[in-house]
Amino acid sequence: MRPITARVLLLLLFTGACGSAPEVPAAGPLADPVANPDAMGRWIPAAPEEPAVEPFTIHVPDAVLDDLRHRLALVRWPHEIDQSGWKYGADLGYMKELVAYWQDQYDWRERERRLNQFDHFRTTIDGVGLHFLHQRSEHPEATPLLITHGWPGSVVEFMKIIEPLTDPVSHGGRAEDAFHVVAASIPGFGFSDQPNEAGYGPDRVADMLVTLMDRLGYTRYVVQGGDWGAIIGTRIALKAPERLIGLHLNFCPAGPLPAGTEPAAAPSEAELERMRASQAAFADESGYSAQQGTRPQTLGYGLNDSPVGQAAWIVEKFYAWTDNDGSPEDAVTRDELLTNVMVYWVTQTPTSSARLYYESRHVDGGIFWGERVTVPTACAMFPKEVAYTPRALLEPHFNLVRYTEMAKGGHFAAMEEPELLVEDIRAFVEGLR
Repeated sequence: MRPITARVLLLLLFTGACGSAPEVPAAGPLADPVANPDAMGRWIPAAPEEPAVEPFTIHVPDAVLDDLRHRLALVRWPHEIDQSGWKYGADLGYMKELVAYWQDQYDWRERERRLNQFDHFRTTIDGVGLHFLHQRSEHPEATPLLITHGWPGSVVEFMKIIEPLTDPVSHGGRAEDAFHVVAASIPGFGFSDQPNEAGYGPDRVADMLVTLMDRLGYTRYVVQGGDWGAIIGTRIALKAPERLIGLHLNFCPAGPLPAGTEPAAAPSEAELERMRASQAAFADESGYSAQQGTRPQTLGYGLNDSPVGQAAWIVEKFYAWTDNDGSPEDAVTRDELLTNVMVYWVTQTPTSSARLYYESRHVDGGIFWGERVTVPTACAMFPKEVAYTPRALLEPHFNLVRYTEMAKGGHFAAMEEPELLVEDIRAFVEGLR
């Protein structure tokens, strides 16, 4: 099947959540509904057609936005210890300012319009509707690139890097730096469907994304990811190494060493101290993971019912995980924060997105994999990332051909430091040619 290039605008219908887009013919040749006879003259049943890849447009009904404004107006603020700031969680003074802006100044329709400037599609894989952006470059020799987000992120994270990746000449690069970008919403997140059965952990999502790239006609491509995108991308590299040109990560965890491997060199004492400091800091930040990994359904009742609760749950992580001077808005804009929150709110996906933690823990056995990745791998280590891993401890896990200590930035690299991330992706892929 040829990669999809057509843009056809369809209305996204909501019933309090994301509905299905109307069916339209898929771009590219359709399967012949009548099979040809074999050499003996017998008729062979035609192979089932692949589910269509359908153009898709984000459009939240006015009723959903009206309901949001009503709920924001009725917020009940919690008590806070005087001058406690962010010590106990999301700062009350900051949240009041953010919600006031959300009510009176934030313009979802404008952010929706900006999101719809990109080419959106949906298709069905493994029984689940999968939403994705597919932005083709005008340069015919562009390298296919699959990018995957994590929690509490979404495809909103990639709005500032898609154009520099697809149109490098207009953004300080060369034509040979061009990429065809595919950015999928993980099942249970955003405008993808919420799975109705258990088991959609990183392994199963990895299989779905390999199928997606096959369906789009890409047989060789680069995978990039942070957070869950890094875990899912690593699983793709292990399950389908023949399809990958390279694996680029901006979240680089390392677990127990694969059998029969040892670090080629010991980390320095300074590196070990930095790693211990990051582990200690994250221990105080990891309560969300324990809750989402054990009882996501219970958590979902509050987050799905309260927009302020949903915002606080997400914004606290942008405060803790970004490279900032005391406010998340030092790293990302207020509109970017709220647009990411809105994707969770209007699609009613706080519960289904949290389940990825449960599935990883109970189905896949955790985020680590126990095998060495043979695909050429790059790690962009941003200084405020939640997990710091020295190069020496990554090399037994990956065929590590590039390790970059970034000058600034944190966990949400594509939003915080898009130019640095794009530059590192370009340099990595250039080194593989």
